[in-house]
Amino acid sequence: MTQGNAHVTKTQTAEHRGQDWLAGAGLRPTRQRLALATLLVGDGQHRHVTAESLFDASRDAGEKVSLATVYNTLRAFCQAGLLSEITVDGTKSYFDTNTTEHPHFFWEDSGALTDAATERLQISNLPQAPAGAEIASVDVVIRLRRT
Repeated sequence: MTQGNAHVTKTQTAEHRGQDWLAGAGLRPTRQRLALATLLVGDGQHRHVTAESLFDASRDAGEKVSLATVYNTLRAFCQAGLLSEITVDGTKSYFDTNTTEHPHFFWEDSGALTDAATERLQISNLPQAPAGAEIASVDVVIRLRRT
């Protein structure tokens, strides 16, 4: 197999992962959605992205997608259950391809969000939800500062 064919096979596999990811949620695979889905899950790895970092990655990949389209697509992916949104503070949201409930580390110096281990995490004694409401989920973001 030549190097060129290896690249085509790798690209096709990434696109197939993106297509399957969209199809699993019943989302129509528009060109923009497919391009962003391929960037998000094409290599089979979980990742945390901001709209801006995904926009930059799409531009680097030669895709013609506006920042507004990236924001709208990320919202659609969240509504379809493909992504989880993690809000670090009132101004910055990250989007996680791993939609299982798990804690995160937020590295203050770099602004990176990474998964934290769940083995030792215990959440107990939550306050009771107000009347007419139920707790849907609990997000844990642990802020880290390098010493």
